[in-house]
Amino acid sequence: MMAYRFSETHPMHPLRLELTARLCADLGLFERTNLTLVAPPVATDEQLAAVHDPDYIAAVHQVSANPEIPNESRGLGTEDNPAYAGIHEASARLAGGSLVAAEAILAERALHVVNFGGGMHHAAAGKASGFCIYNDAALAIQRLLDSGVKRVLYIDVDAHHGDGTESIFWNDPRVMTISIHETGMSLFPGTGFANEIGGPGAEGTAVNIAVPPRTGDAAWLRAFHAVVPQLAAAFAPEVIVSQHGCDGHRDDDLSNLRLSVDAQRQSALDIAELARTHCGGRWISTGGGGYNTHSVVPRAWSHLVAVASGKPVPLATAVPAPWRAYVHERYGIWPPETMGDDAELWWRSWEVGYDPADPVDRTIMATRKEIFPLFGLDPWFD
Repeated sequence: MMAYRFSETHPMHPLRLELTARLCADLGLFERTNLTLVAPPVATDEQLAAVHDPDYIAAVHQVSANPEIPNESRGLGTEDNPAYAGIHEASARLAGGSLVAAEAILAERALHVVNFGGGMHHAAAGKASGFCIYNDAALAIQRLLDSGVKRVLYIDVDAHHGDGTESIFWNDPRVMTISIHETGMSLFPGTGFANEIGGPGAEGTAVNIAVPPRTGDAAWLRAFHAVVPQLAAAFAPEVIVSQHGCDGHRDDDLSNLRLSVDAQRQSALDIAELARTHCGGRWISTGGGGYNTHSVVPRAWSHLVAVASGKPVPLATAVPAPWRAYVHERYGIWPPETMGDDAELWWRSWEVGYDPADPVDRTIMATRKEIFPLFGLDPWFD
C-alpha cells in the first residue's frame, strides 16, 4: 500500500500509513485475538468498473504505463494528482482493500473492517480529484448492494466534502451519503451545501453539513449529533461505511476546523454505536485525508482500529516510547506523549435549543430543514 506515492513532497505521502501501522503494532492492537490482518489484492478492471467508467480506467492504465503523457481532462497528471509509473496498480490495491472489507462483511467473516489506506472520496466515476484515483468506499458500497444489501449509510467526517462518493450514488435511493465538512466557501472542493440533497427519486439521500472554519470540537460534535443519529434511525441501514479523514485536526495545514484527536476518536465511537444500533454491528471504516503525518494521523487511525476491534485505547494512554523514538530518529520530530490532546469534549445537545446567532447552528438547521421533512422528521424538534 506504500506504493500510493505521488511524490516525496506531495501531502498524501504514504509514510502516514507506515507510521499508523507501526503505532498500531506498538500499542499491541495487531496482537488482539479478534483482529486479523489481510493483505489487500489489486482490484481488477472488472471490479473497478462497478463504479468507474471503463474509459477512465483505461486512461489510468495509460498514464500508469507512461506518466510523461498526462490526461488532465481525467484529472491525471495535475498538480493534485501527479502521474507516476504504477499509479493504476497502487490505486487499485487501495480499492482492493475496501472490496475485501465488503466481502468479509457479506460472508460474515468479520463484523468490523478497517482499511485506513482507503477513503479516496474525491474520485468520481470518470475523473480523479483531490489526491484520489479510484473511489474504494464507493466500490465497497456497490459490492454490498450488488450482493443484496438493501440500504447502506455512508458517513464522511473528513474536513473536505465527500463529493466523489456523493456523485456516484446521487441517484440511488439505497445509499445515504452524509458528509460533515468545512464549508465549500473556504475549502476544496467547493461543494457540499445543505441544498445538495440527491437526484430525482433519491431526494434526501445526499446529506451535507457544511460547517464554518474554526468550528472546533464542541460545535462539530453538536452538528454531528444533531443530524446523523436521527437520519440513521430513519434510513435504517443494513451496513455503515464510514470515511475517517483526520485532516480536520487543528495541526493539519489543509483545513481550518481546529479539531482534536479526542473528537475524532469520539466520532469513531459514535459511528460504531450507530452500527450496533441499526446494523447488527456491520461496519466498514476507511481512512482518507490527514496530512500531519507524524503527530496526528497515526494516533487518529490507531484509535479507529482500537474502536473497531472492540476495546478503545484511553486518551491518557502513553504513546509507546519505541514509536516516538523511531519517529524522532527517522524524521527529526518528537510526536505527542499521549494518545489524546487533553481536549474538552463536552458539547451542547440539540435538545437544549437552536441559537440563530450561532453560525454552526444555522448550518445544522439548514441541513435539517432540507432533509428531515423528507423522512417524516421535524427539523425543529426531532
